[in-house]
This record gives sequence, structure tokens and C-alpha cells, in this order.
Amino acid sequence: MAEVKFIKKPKLYQPYLIAGWPGMGEVAFKAVNFLIEKLKAIEFASIEGSDFYYPVGTQINEGILSLPNIPYNKFYYVKTPQLKSNFDLNRHDLILFLSNAQPDVSKYEIYTETIFSVVKYFKIKMVICFAAMPLPIDHTEDPGVWFCATSEKIKKELLKYNLKMMSEGQISGMNGLFLGIAKQKNLEGFCLLGEIPFYTIQIENPKASVAILDVLIKMTNLSLDLQPLREQADFVEQQIEQLVDYLKLGTQFSSPISEEEIEKIKKALSQHTKLPESVKQNIEKLFEQAKKDISKANILKQELDRWNVYKEYEDRFLDLFKKPKDKGN
Repeated sequence: MAEVKFIKKPKLYQPYLIAGWPGMGEVAFKAVNFLIEKLKAIEFASIEGSDFYYPVGTQINEGILSLPNIPYNKFYYVKTPQLKSNFDLNRHDLILFLSNAQPDVSKYEIYTETIFSVVKYFKIKMVICFAAMPLPIDHTEDPGVWFCATSEKIKKELLKYNLKMMSEGQISGMNGLFLGIAKQKNLEGFCLLGEIPFYTIQIENPKASVAILDVLIKMTNLSLDLQPLREQADFVEQQIEQLVDYLKLGTQFSSPISEEEIEKIKKALSQHTKLPESVKQNIEKLFEQAKKDISKANILKQELDRWNVYKEYEDRFLDLFKKPKDKGN
């Protein structure tokens, strides 16, 4: 197991853990990062990233090559006398974990066990994660919030907040996997998922992050001003609106936008936006795995479809199935 490097070991009262990684709309990453900034959380430990991430390309800045920075994995704490959970009516401090990249899929087990060593040390019993819920909705709509829980007890409590229950499906990446492992370890927890339009999965969505944090505030009585994040959400919405208006010129788009129209906008938006660096690296890693084992191609295709970038990688993907040309004797 990799080593956790402690700056200090604070004394915390029955802490909850909130964890986040990049993903669709950067919903989880942005929400946890906002909590760290606004609650003035103090960093107390980190995990060395070189054990879990492999560079698959170089970065270029004004023509100069360099290797990408190693992603960070940091723990923060907040002593919060105002945080009184409605789940057990006790006061709780907070531990916040944030990483700016998804780990290599082959390292998930070691990676999560390293994080859970901190969970064990601080005797954490509640784990909270965030994620995005892509749906065929318009970007101007107020996003709803969905949930899934580790137990019937937590489920019943969450239903009191008029949230939408996720009855089936899956939450991809660490934002979902981590909570599943927490349940295996007999920890309580839940995931809040903010709705985002299908055609904006590659664009950060602070509006969904606001929706999630608004629910968290109601659950925990946490004192937090979301106005700065709301302003970011307004700005992003304006940018999307400008692009959608441009795409609508000369077309017969209806309102609300249909699924067929969503596909057209989704395709155009993918040409104007960038994939998170961690997603690019994961795709490259999956290509390498598929070259060695063609059965992995299905996982690769699912990832390309999930981020709506199959067309960009189509030639490389199809090349995986080409047989090597026979060499002359």
C-alpha cells in the first residue's frame, strides 16, 4: 500500500469524509474544491501520485514540450461546530479529500485502500460523494438532485429532502466506486448527483455543483455562501447559450430541445471544448491495454462513447482490429 504523508494529525470529533474527483461536468471536483476554499479547510495529509498515474503524452506550451505534472491527492480538515447531521443529531467535523485526476484503473484497489487507511485512523463512519447525472434536459433548467445510499436507513433520511432516487444504473469512476467500497467496509454513506444536459458533459457545470451543495447545507446545517459559485454558473450558462444560439441559426430547433437536436449540439460542443486531462490519459491507457488484449476494446469504446469523443478516435479504434500485414520470407 502507498504511503500517506501527514503534515499533522489533527484531533477531530466524529468526522465525516467528503471526497471528490474530476468527472462529467467536473461536478464533484468543483463542489469539493468550493467547500475547501470557502470553509478554509486546512491541508493535513497527501498521497504521492506517481504510484497511481502514468503520463501517456506531453504538454505543449508555446511550442515547448514538458511532461504533465503529477496529479495531487490531498486531505483537508475543518472543525465545524455548526455541522449537526440530521442522520444522527450529533456534531461532526469534516475531512475533505480531493484529487485532480482519476487514478489508473489497474491501481484502483491500492489507491482506495490507501485512502481508507486515513478513514480507519480517524474512525470515520460516514462517507459522502458527489457526481453528475447526464439527462436530456435543457441547459437553462434548474438541475434536480438524485441520490443513492449505502443502506435503507440513509435512503429513508434522504427521501425527506424531496430528492430523486437513483433506482438503477451505475456511477462511473472513483466518485461512484469509492462509495461502493465504503459500503463493503460497513461504512454508511451516500452520493448526491446533480443533473447536467447530455450535450454539456465536457463543460464544467457549476450549476449542478450548486444544486448538490444546496442539498448538503440543508442536511447538515452547514453555514456556506454559494453566491460565488452561482455567479460562475451564470457565466457558464451564458457561454453555452451563445454557442447554442449560434448553432440554431438557419435551423428549425424547437423548444425544449429534442433528443435529436441534443445530438447535433452535443457534436458541435465537443469541437469547442476539451476533455479533462485525466480523461485523456485514461483513454490512452485503455488504448494501450486494448492493443495487448483486444477484449479490453469494449471498455475503451464505452469510455469514448461516455465522453462523446468516439469520432475523434475512430480511426485509432478501428486499427485495433486490423490484422498485421504478412511479412515476406
